[in-house]
Order: sequence, then C-alpha cells, then structure tokens
Amino acid sequence: MRILGIDPGYAIVGYGVLDYSSNRFEVVGFGAITTGADMTFTKRLEVIYNDMCQILDLYKPDEMGIEKLFFNTNQKTGIDVAQARGVTLLPAIQRGIPIYEYTPLQVKSSIVGYGRAEKKQVQEMTKSILKLKEVPKPDDTADAVAIAITHGYSITTRKLTENLGDRI
Repeated sequence: MRILGIDPGYAIVGYGVLDYSSNRFEVVGFGAITTGADMTFTKRLEVIYNDMCQILDLYKPDEMGIEKLFFNTNQKTGIDVAQARGVTLLPAIQRGIPIYEYTPLQVKSSIVGYGRAEKKQVQEMTKSILKLKEVPKPDDTADAVAIAITHGYSITTRKLTENLGDRI
C-alpha cells in the first residue's frame, strides 16, 4: 500500500510517501510545498493546490494520513491553516483517495510509544524506523513522514481488529 503523509500549513506543507507491506516501510519520497510570505494568501492556496495535484499524480497514493488541526490561541493563524488544509485535501478527495486524520498525540504515541514525547524524539525514531541517514528536513517534512508511519501502523491495527471481529 502506498501512503501519503501530510503536515498541513500555508507557508510549508510537508509530505512523505511510503510503501507499506508486511509491517515494513520503504521510502518512496518526501519533501515540502513552500509558499513565500510575499505572495498573496490566495496565491499561496493556489500553489498548494497545484503542487498537491502534481504530488498525487506522481506518487499515486492509495491512502492519505494528515495531521488533525489543533487550534491554539491565535485564531487568525488557525483559520488560515484550515483554509490551506482544505486545498491540500481537495485534490485527494477529487481522486477518491481515502483520508485519515491523526492528532499530534496519536503520532507521538505511534512513533515513540509516549504521547508527550518531544519533537526531537519523534524525529529520531522516524529516522530509525525508516533507516534514514538523516532526519528529513524541514521539520514539517519529518512530521509528514511520521504521519505516514502512523497511518501504516493503523492499517495493521485495522486489519487485526477486522480479523478478530471475524473470529467472534
């Protein structure tokens, strides 16, 4: 199964593409969509949408995992990120790609085994799980790769649960 992990934003959208089979991951690609602060917000949304279309057409993922939005005290930023997240999701929706959401707590628990883990711990475990020489950069890309791993682990859990359900 090919998984696309996404860390949404409007300045940087991190992405990571992994093939997952038999509890093993293979890195297909990762990177970031970036938009400049000098761009109008609508232009930034257009760039994100167009680049996501290209990423989806290039990698052809079977499923997408994306970070669930967490609103902090800055509502303006939260609304802007939500708009960017919408144009990030739309190309996947248009292509019929199933989308799954994960909270930062779920990602940390999945990768490190502890929901309050530090970002550095998650990055180092991501590097270790995928046998990478370096942590993917920028941080948004590393986060997207961790989301893809989390989704892979959730697939195994779903299959186990389905199989258990069949036995009852």
